[in-house]
Amino acid sequence: MTESKFERIFGGIKPVIAMVHLDPLAGTPLYDPAGGIERIVANARKDLLALQAAGVDAVMFGNENDRPYELQVDTASTASMAYVIGRLRGEITVPFGVNVLWDPRSSVALAAATGAAFIREILTGNYASDMGPWTPNAGATMRYRNHVGRPDLALFNNISAEFAYSLDRRDIAVRARSAIFSSLPDAVLVSGGITGDAAALSEVEAVKKVSGKTPVLANTGVRHATVADVLSVADGCIVGSSLKVDGDTWNAVDPDRAAEFMRIVRQARAA
Repeated sequence: MTESKFERIFGGIKPVIAMVHLDPLAGTPLYDPAGGIERIVANARKDLLALQAAGVDAVMFGNENDRPYELQVDTASTASMAYVIGRLRGEITVPFGVNVLWDPRSSVALAAATGAAFIREILTGNYASDMGPWTPNAGATMRYRNHVGRPDLALFNNISAEFAYSLDRRDIAVRARSAIFSSLPDAVLVSGGITGDAAALSEVEAVKKVSGKTPVLANTGVRHATVADVLSVADGCIVGSSLKVDGDTWNAVDPDRAAEFMRIVRQARAA
């Protein structure tokens, strides 16, 4: 049997993918010109090393701080992310992915430039969102992935977009089954309404029942108290806010919170 991209990256485990939320990038409203790019690198390095020391299975670099978000991202954001990841590349000891909110083409370009193993994006659906009408194009994204020479790049399709209302009123299981058939994702992700809000476990279960061989990950709001239950259903999770100081998305990674989270994960896996 041919090994899937997900299996090639993560082996047989249910991975915990931890977020390295970069500080606001050049050109964005919250960017700090006094600290500049070097402060962004320094803070990202601290978070990366803390997460790796805690034993996470992978990391993902994201620009969550680039609010207000865009559907077509300024080139400066993607270029800044590439610079930061390039500076840290020799210190990354786990598989890593990238997510340029909310622009699949930029995420693919960034992955091609940095050697990332996977991207997370909204690839299917039709949404009314805080950023305006949102109609992603999975076909264009996959073709662009091949155009930049990365057919090996895994695409994780978030089928319940944050900061948005799906205009597709089919239930989430039907949408998931359709997205898997039509967009060929390497994993599907189930999210809450915004960053840090948990997806309903019942929705993760519903998607898992129809996903076949395609992995299903909980994408937002996984906490210390819930991760064991989440991993009993899902094929992995993506976690950010829960590993931060005081559980606040915009704070630095708390090494103790991250270590305790992974202790619970190891205990759940053993059970």
